[in-house]
Amino acid sequence: MNTTLKDSNSAHWVNNTPANIRPFLQLSRLDRPIGYWLLTLPGWMALAFSSYHHGVSLSDIKWAIIILVGAVAMRGAGCTYNDIIDQNLDIQVNRTALRPLPSGAVSNKQAWIWVILQCLIGLLCWSILPYVSKVIALLSIPLVMAYPFMKRITWWPQIWLGLTFNWAVLVAYSAKTLTLNLPVILFYLALVFWTIGYDTIYACQDLEDDIKVGIKSTARKFGKKVKAGIGTSYFISIFLIFLSKFLQAGQINKYEVCIILAGILPFAFHLFYQVFNFKPADKEKSLYTFKSNKFAGMLLILSWFFIGLMFTHIN
Repeated sequence: MNTTLKDSNSAHWVNNTPANIRPFLQLSRLDRPIGYWLLTLPGWMALAFSSYHHGVSLSDIKWAIIILVGAVAMRGAGCTYNDIIDQNLDIQVNRTALRPLPSGAVSNKQAWIWVILQCLIGLLCWSILPYVSKVIALLSIPLVMAYPFMKRITWWPQIWLGLTFNWAVLVAYSAKTLTLNLPVILFYLALVFWTIGYDTIYACQDLEDDIKVGIKSTARKFGKKVKAGIGTSYFISIFLIFLSKFLQAGQINKYEVCIILAGILPFAFHLFYQVFNFKPADKEKSLYTFKSNKFAGMLLILSWFFIGLMFTHIN
């Protein structure tokens, strides 16, 4: 029996694992790594964001690894939990009907056990964090628990996803600096708008099925103006990133303005290139454009770490 999901790459290693293991890996979306990259990148961005004042150090590698492992584990737990809640909806949507729960490959009991096992890995990562970061991380739990229900009650579930998916910004920044401030909070909000944009692109794949089963999304809310909605979200994101860096710099001169712009422009160009080339009716291109946000995030991280190295030495 072919158990490759419709939105999964048949050549991915997950789809070649033993049949008794594969459904659990699919519940965790390990066959679609873009999800855990988009959960990891905000944390790495926060480390890069902090490098302007706090420098680049070898401890950044430690925090980057913890963020990655925690993101993979907690994204897997979150996706499994989401599938438990959504299984009656998923069976009605062409793209998700073959997922392990609606297809019967995994029982509810097995899925809950899998959630707990993944949460234990996340708990191990959490235990390594400083106290302030532990508290901040725990505050994300209500966001995670409520997210699966947002598509039923609001046209803006992408906002809730953005608040949830980018929480690693606050955790990672506080882990490195032991504090939070207005610039990093503005940066967190900037990434919320980034998420609204890229997840609206993703939601365009499911428009017909979402209308049929009553799932709400910004893709449906924006309607024929979806391209403008995505562009506006991205513009707000870029503006808030610039504002956050401006405030972070404090007393600023022309040289520092050029440095800030140089760090942001590659990311900004990538986002507006997405909007320019986006075709809502082309589902395959929508998925490709959505996935390209991994590289957009990497551009911002590399730019800021390079700038951070200009102002510091590796300790």
